[in-house]
Amino acid sequence: MLDLTYEMPKPKTIAGAKHDWELVIGMEVHAQVSSNAKLFSGASTQFGAEPNSNVAFVDAAMPGMLPVINEYCVEQAVRTGLGLKAEINLKSAFDRKNYFYPDLPQGYQISQLYQPIVGEGEVLVEMGDGTARMVRIERIHMEQDAGKSIHDMDPHMSFVDLNRTGVCLMEIVSRPDIRGPEEAAAYIAKIRQIMRYLGTCDGNMQNGNLRADVNVSICLPGAYEKYQETQDFSHLGTRCEIKNMNSMRFIQQAIEVEARRQIAIVEGGGEIDQETRLYDPDKGETRSMRSKEEAHDYRYFPDPDLLPLEIEQAWVDDIAAKLPELPDEKKARFISAFGLSDYDASVLTADVESAAYFEDVANGRNGKLAANWVINELFGRLKKEDHDITESPVSPAQLGGIIDLISSDAISGKIAKDLFEIVYTEGGDPAKIVEDRGMKQVTDTGAIEAALDEIIAANPAQVEKAKINPKLAGWFVGQVMKATGGKANPKAVNELVSQKLGS
Repeated sequence: MLDLTYEMPKPKTIAGAKHDWELVIGMEVHAQVSSNAKLFSGASTQFGAEPNSNVAFVDAAMPGMLPVINEYCVEQAVRTGLGLKAEINLKSAFDRKNYFYPDLPQGYQISQLYQPIVGEGEVLVEMGDGTARMVRIERIHMEQDAGKSIHDMDPHMSFVDLNRTGVCLMEIVSRPDIRGPEEAAAYIAKIRQIMRYLGTCDGNMQNGNLRADVNVSICLPGAYEKYQETQDFSHLGTRCEIKNMNSMRFIQQAIEVEARRQIAIVEGGGEIDQETRLYDPDKGETRSMRSKEEAHDYRYFPDPDLLPLEIEQAWVDDIAAKLPELPDEKKARFISAFGLSDYDASVLTADVESAAYFEDVANGRNGKLAANWVINELFGRLKKEDHDITESPVSPAQLGGIIDLISSDAISGKIAKDLFEIVYTEGGDPAKIVEDRGMKQVTDTGAIEAALDEIIAANPAQVEKAKINPKLAGWFVGQVMKATGGKANPKAVNELVSQKLGS
């Protein structure tokens, strides 16, 4: 059972010339469904293919071509809805959204305005400082992606690549529950994390597989609480939508810039026009793209070529039964089963590959020790070399072997770091490396005592100082470790030094 007790973060406040203002943010996340084929055709969704090579007749809107629903895309949308603890609608329908698309040949987008596949859900967004906010999901609907217009290949003409045309998108629409730029980025990160666990979207923002439209408005302190009580949007300011954001950093910058623009207008006596805007990171400004149309301006109507989509509860239940363990549940289990801190569990469950790696290492071993080695040594080294966990040259079995040697007192922590370096760069079985290279820790107290006696005999003045000031006994520990090539058991050395010097 998850412990969902948390403190909510404070809303972002921006000081204007006359008032302090709070931010209100809603997100529309466009996630490309992980599928080999498009939503209504069998054309490939492969990224980076030659322009216009992944285009079926229906994608190109050839006369007489009819769309045929891809069942796997529907399954992926249902899986995503279940992962976001949302209601699954057993009956949904597709609509045509009509306005000019230069890179969508049919001249309309097939979407789901009135009857989406997924209804209301929620996602817990943790901020890393002990605070978290529950963000409500309003809906998830499926729709076609458009193609790509290219304007920089010729000074007089534009080119169109239709490879992306018809690719299935899930549009995940949140309520205006997000209260600051950092929360917005954390929300996107959490949605992406959940979808990666589910295998429904790879979350690659660089390729455009995950992008967001950000709705930003401002309000005076106290107004948002009135909205929460009444769900009356009149308590909130007029929102503006910032389109097609595909960078966490730029999302945060754009929200801050747009909020300050709105504050300046309102405090200057003006009114905010509801519109769609674009963010220019080079100029650090948002600029108007078009006035925000209402649904009737898009001329939605039911798609006459597609019957309503009806799915069975038993099919949904089967998908639900096969869902993997999701991030929040996995984090809670890691804390409980392995005794990890909240922070360590968050780092280790950040992506599904890291979580699986850690669990392979930790099973049957000291969980805290395993977490320390995975996070500090392995992740630190991988980050330094700009690699991820899938590229690790050290397998879970190898790292587990190093931890076993530490736990059995066969090697010290210092030797373990040397051993890790060897395994990382050369590979091999840790136990065999220790045996072949004589790296075993010296646990024979007789040998350690002999080394210590020689050092004491050679340094009588230092002995007297240590007897007066016990803190100086550490010098003898260091000398013994040096004399034994760092192989002496540190605990045994400390105990013998303490006995000999009476400290």
